[in-house]
Amino acid sequence: ACTGIENIDEAITLLEQNNWDLVAAINGVIPQENGILQSEYGVETLHGPAYGPSSHSAAASSAPSSSSAFRHVVPSRQIVERQPRMLDFRVEYRDRNVDVVLEDSSTVGDIKHILENELQIPASKMLLKGWKTGDVDDSTVLKSLHLPKNNSLYVLTPDLPPPSSSHSGALQESLNQNFMLIVTHREVQREYNLNFSGSSTIQEVKRNVYDLTSIPVRHQLWEGWPSSATDDSMTLAVSGLTFPCHRLTVGRRSSPVQTREQSEEQCTDVHMVSDSDGDDFEDATEFGVDDGEMFGVASSALRKSPMMPENAENEGDALLQFTAEFSSRYGDCHPVYFIGSLEAAFQEAFYGKARDRKLLAIYLHHDESVLTNVFCSQMLCAESIVSYLSQNFITWAWDMTKEANRARFLTMCTRHFGSVVAQTIRTQKTDQFPLFLIIMGKRSSNEVLNVIQGNTTVDELMMRLMAAMEIFSAQQQEDIKDEDEREARENVKREQDEAYRISLEADRAKREAQEREMAEQFRLEQIRKEQEEEREAIRLSLEQSLPPEPKEESTESVSKLRIRTPSGEFFERRFLASSKLQVVFDFVASKGYPWEEYKLLGTFPRRDVTQLDPNKSLLEVKLYPQETLFLEAKE
Repeated sequence: ACTGIENIDEAITLLEQNNWDLVAAINGVIPQENGILQSEYGVETLHGPAYGPSSHSAAASSAPSSSSAFRHVVPSRQIVERQPRMLDFRVEYRDRNVDVVLEDSSTVGDIKHILENELQIPASKMLLKGWKTGDVDDSTVLKSLHLPKNNSLYVLTPDLPPPSSSHSGALQESLNQNFMLIVTHREVQREYNLNFSGSSTIQEVKRNVYDLTSIPVRHQLWEGWPSSATDDSMTLAVSGLTFPCHRLTVGRRSSPVQTREQSEEQCTDVHMVSDSDGDDFEDATEFGVDDGEMFGVASSALRKSPMMPENAENEGDALLQFTAEFSSRYGDCHPVYFIGSLEAAFQEAFYGKARDRKLLAIYLHHDESVLTNVFCSQMLCAESIVSYLSQNFITWAWDMTKEANRARFLTMCTRHFGSVVAQTIRTQKTDQFPLFLIIMGKRSSNEVLNVIQGNTTVDELMMRLMAAMEIFSAQQQEDIKDEDEREARENVKREQDEAYRISLEADRAKREAQEREMAEQFRLEQIRKEQEEEREAIRLSLEQSLPPEPKEESTESVSKLRIRTPSGEFFERRFLASSKLQVVFDFVASKGYPWEEYKLLGTFPRRDVTQLDPNKSLLEVKLYPQETLFLEAKE
């Protein structure tokens, strides 16, 4: 109220510069001729009521004959109380900026009514954003928000259609843009490349820088912010940063060397102010100071759930917990971690077909590293990184925070990658974590292409992933070529083997057919021989059974038969006229013409003798005294 200083960081800086002497700090800001407090009145004058009528009466009763320096303060306090405090607002809506000046006794609704006349937008359709205390309603009094003199706000109208002009949505577009902030840590001469969306606030940038540099927000001394960046609650899109890349420098505010007693006295003063002015310190994180900073405790130490259980028997169960805890901390947009052992991840990545193989990315997490939070939230969870990893990598993770888990991974690392890689990881310091190992499978061994430390940026991480992918792609093309050639050779060999098999089967079938044919011929020959032998035996038997041929000078009646064979030959024989016709048949059969196969025909008249009764005599069948017959094969 005396100095008009609204920025808590500036106030704390002034107090530190004056060894937390409130009187010296105020007199250092207000010109000497208007000094409101003198050292002769001591610090106890500050312990009374703050600034009101009772404080005036107390001052008057305690020092009726006060000096002129103290009497100057009474009118100045009355002036401060009588004159309302004016607040300046710059409100951005799409491509327009509206300046609004109001008393701090006004409400948020009063700002909306002014904007309604300026922007021609109903106040009920406006969402007024940019308050550092979060969302407020129309009835909120500005004074209760403890705002600085200059403020930046922006208006959103989600219920109204966007305008058709080409400049519409400029603010929304800038909020969606990504800014690259190159932050130089002055004391250690180290650069950090940080990516932030346009919707991030300056306060968020400072908190992330605290994670990297361990400089609390209230001790950070910045250079390079635009003159329009007057409020830490302002988004980067409206702060005036150079797009897409902006350079900043940060260092630690210098403070005088203090004795232990002074430090203890300062700590007492801090708690005294915190107790007496609860509104200012009600939410310490609003000023970039979390609980860990206020009490000297690293934020990672406040985490309760470990990423991975210690001495987990099953690696799959440990990775399930890792994935669940990672999602709870950093959101669902993160790489898909392979659930299973490291050997199973190798099998999935390296031992399929050449076209299906991928690189293996091993993420090594460490909760005690100051880089872990920024690396996970800003780099590992970036949509571009997540998409690229899912398409080209099998991602496996392990937590190195616990010593038992660390030793277990180093053992696995030695077994799969060798002692050199294991020693490299073993010598990494905690602040160099997290690590990202890129592994490529080769014919004889697994090669570590890259070890990426946590102090990187999204662009650098993407470039190193793409560089590893180029090496892998070249190797993969060679493997695909070798695999195709090998498959072609195997196909030719399979075709040759198949043709040879078919040829063998054809030869075997031909040989078997020949063997069957020969066997059949042999069988038929045997049957023929048997039949011939049988017929010869029958012929001989018939020939032996024939009665002797009668002589020409026989006194008995003799019939002379002349028989013509189908081949044209003739044979003759004499038979007794009393002989039966069967004897003629037997004679013909003995010559090789059985009557079952041949018929015996007469000439005049033409008749089939074989149809006659064989028991009749030759005389009865009129084959006497002589007859010419011929043989004819039966059909």
